[in-house]
Amino acid sequence: MGTTFRLAWRNIWRHPRRTILTIIAIGFGCALLVFSIGLQLGQYDLMIANSVKIFEGLVQVQKKGYLEDSKIRTSIPGVQKLADKIRTETGLTDVSARANGFALVSSETRTYGTMIIGVDPQYEDKVSIIPGLVKEGRYLSALDAQELVIGKSLAKNMKISLGDDVTIMGNGRDGSIAATILPVVGIFESGTKDLDRNVIEIPLGTFQDVFSMGDHGHSIVLYHRDANLVNRIQQNAQSLINDKEDLVVLRWDQLQPGLKEAIELDYSSGWFMYIVLVAIIVFSIMNTFLMSVMERTREFGILLALGYKAFNIGKLVMLEATLLTIVAVLIGTAIGVGVNYYFYVYGLTLTGMEEIANMYNMPSTITPQISFNSVFIGPAIIFIATIISALYPAMRIRLLEPVEAMRKI
Repeated sequence: MGTTFRLAWRNIWRHPRRTILTIIAIGFGCALLVFSIGLQLGQYDLMIANSVKIFEGLVQVQKKGYLEDSKIRTSIPGVQKLADKIRTETGLTDVSARANGFALVSSETRTYGTMIIGVDPQYEDKVSIIPGLVKEGRYLSALDAQELVIGKSLAKNMKISLGDDVTIMGNGRDGSIAATILPVVGIFESGTKDLDRNVIEIPLGTFQDVFSMGDHGHSIVLYHRDANLVNRIQQNAQSLINDKEDLVVLRWDQLQPGLKEAIELDYSSGWFMYIVLVAIIVFSIMNTFLMSVMERTREFGILLALGYKAFNIGKLVMLEATLLTIVAVLIGTAIGVGVNYYFYVYGLTLTGMEEIANMYNMPSTITPQISFNSVFIGPAIIFIATIISALYPAMRIRLLEPVEAMRKI
């Protein structure tokens, strides 16, 4: 085996220029795939982080059935105590309790139906960007403060501004009438139409008092900037509520299935382009291998005449192709990982992205993902495809006739 290996390695470097060009072609394809896949997955991480940070969070604890049918009675008792427990025992600080209700809200001239969200002002800015997007006035000040913040579109539709009173009327958890009048202390603009024209936030304590909630709420929102930790966060939260069979822990993809489908569609279309790239590389490499075999036809004819089996000669050719591909794949993968690591450390900012990100209080840089999928899938596909492409030239050796082959010049 050692002799065969040395012979194969020597044969690779018979034509150094062609070998180097082949290594460059395969290595470039590997580096491009590693960088492209890493960047694409990094974009998805940023997309997920930005989407869940707007409002939904990375993970939520809810009562069973609340996601499908959001009734005010489907609530979590002791919601703030449970949020404190999760915050303390998991070590995750970005945890906040909420309560949700639907109500009619009225100004002096107009009335709309909208969502009323009760939030904990102390922790809400850790799980949502809305507190940082108040364009006029300020955010909520305390858990029991008598005040509200409203989306810009809804404020415009209701023709209200800072300091104006808003009348809220709805149904409490116990079936009673929920009614109060609160002043507007802030107007936010999230960039998400559904939030800006359909959401009013009030302090959680005020919500519980107005809607007769007691110590109940409807969700506990957990957030982490690294969306890849969602499974660990879900498991940690689940371990703390195992004694409460009526509660569930939901991931972002369950809370926002539309975002998950959009990512899967984009990922599939991206792989179509990658497959085209791999096909171009493979056909060019197959042509190189075929030329190499045809140039050595006389050599193979002599070996066949000396009693070597076509199968063994084919194995030698395949070993040459394997060694060449391994070298190229390792070099290309190393370059791709190096480029990804550079942008992972320093970030990649696209033109115009920074202004938009600053406008909506979001990260402006993309950091390529460095993971098993981003590093190994692309090179593995190129390696397998390249070895398969070398099978055809190697199999042609079985068709050679020793006498005719030795006549080739």
